[in-house]
Amino acid sequence: MGSIPTAAEKKPHAVCVPYPAQGHVNPMMKLAKLLHSRGFHITFVNNEYNHRRLLRSQSLFSLDGIPDFKFRTIPDGLPSSDGDCTQDTASLCESTKNNCLAPFRELLAALNASCEAPLVTCIVSDRGMNFTLDAAKEIGVPEVWLCTTSACGYLCYLHFRELVDRGLTPVKAMERLTKEYLNTPINWIPGMPNLRLRDLPSFWRTTDPDDFMMKFIVQMSEDCSRASAVVFNTFDDLEAPVLQALASFVPPAYTIGPLPLLVQQLPHRPVAMVGSSLWKEDNNCLEWLDRRKPESVVYVNFGSITVMTNEQLVEFAWGLADSNQDFLWIIRPDLVKGESAVLPEEFLREIEDRGLLAIWCSQEKVLGHPAVGGFLTHSGWNSTLESICSGVPMICWPFFAEQQTNCRYSCAVWGIGMEIDGDVRREEVRSLIAELMEGEKGKEMRRRAREWKERAVDATKPGGTSSRNLDELVTKLSTAAFSLAGS
Repeated sequence: MGSIPTAAEKKPHAVCVPYPAQGHVNPMMKLAKLLHSRGFHITFVNNEYNHRRLLRSQSLFSLDGIPDFKFRTIPDGLPSSDGDCTQDTASLCESTKNNCLAPFRELLAALNASCEAPLVTCIVSDRGMNFTLDAAKEIGVPEVWLCTTSACGYLCYLHFRELVDRGLTPVKAMERLTKEYLNTPINWIPGMPNLRLRDLPSFWRTTDPDDFMMKFIVQMSEDCSRASAVVFNTFDDLEAPVLQALASFVPPAYTIGPLPLLVQQLPHRPVAMVGSSLWKEDNNCLEWLDRRKPESVVYVNFGSITVMTNEQLVEFAWGLADSNQDFLWIIRPDLVKGESAVLPEEFLREIEDRGLLAIWCSQEKVLGHPAVGGFLTHSGWNSTLESICSGVPMICWPFFAEQQTNCRYSCAVWGIGMEIDGDVRREEVRSLIAELMEGEKGKEMRRRAREWKERAVDATKPGGTSSRNLDELVTKLSTAAFSLAGS
């Protein structure tokens, strides 16, 4: 028989592994903080590239200054770089799949050999880092998958193999993707009525039968059954029919969201100061908003991965200028593909008194500011949820992945969004902003957004559905930790 474990040895130890992109690091950091607040030792594992970016952007504290919340790194297999932009999605997925298991095994062995932390008792991994499943099985600990997509987006991914079986992908020629064809009804995904082909995550739009991302997503979806549990950053009221349909496809699922609202309830301890932004945030944005009237500002941010042509950038610019609304526009250095963003001098003169351009900001704080009345977004899941948390309606211009699905649900199901139809035209941008900020539809969207905010708050209150699910997950993982310590 083993000796009785000490209190320190019983302490659960979660190794948290985000996919190396801003929209995945953020929710993983929030879940890690929630687990830490419940008594877990946390090891947060970034790829080396993003950890260097994190060190550059977070200047107010040491990332290793908290005894039971530590950062570690593994290489991602891509050529070394000191860049400050998001790595290519397909290259990163392929490289992490092929190159990360061995260094991750070594990291786990080093953590378990160290006397500075408890034994690893669980792995919390992004679903895109499915190499961790093998490592978890090897050391005999449960693995929890954090699904950083919406539940509706993930349910679509689970049906990607059926897209192949039905002959919908690979596409015979990209010219077939006409507006009429993309409006083809998709009525065979349970829990998702009134879906169109265009609303499916974009990776199916390929002519290559060996397309890596299609194969990666199919494999990732099938690997889901190997996880001990899946966490969705959502709440029951928002995606109830989809979550019900998902129950037959995934292991025990825990809706623990919106994560931003749960994290806001944490006490102000040193770990609360640990940031996850890979770009340095411009606090001048908040000071500028302080000087604006309530609900008078359009906030524009296309996230960390979206890229566009300079022509599209200029169309957005003139649509914003012609709307005569105040606006805050986040323009990343890598927003325009292959070149620097160039805005016309006459546009800059036109918006001098009512527009602010910045490189990056604290989006949660901006959306929560009373001056913000609307959000022009790419419909990433973090952005969509953060908008819901603040009761702010949206204009949606989805770029790729499940952003198309999120856009459809925002506009047609939840009643809090309007979609830019097709390519960007300044007239449509201007018209939609006018409707959003001053029109009758905009008022109705704002009312619906506030209703969803109230439901999100209710879910994350003590005793709410998401809070109870967090309690249940913590109990499950803590019990596993005690069993490991006593074995």
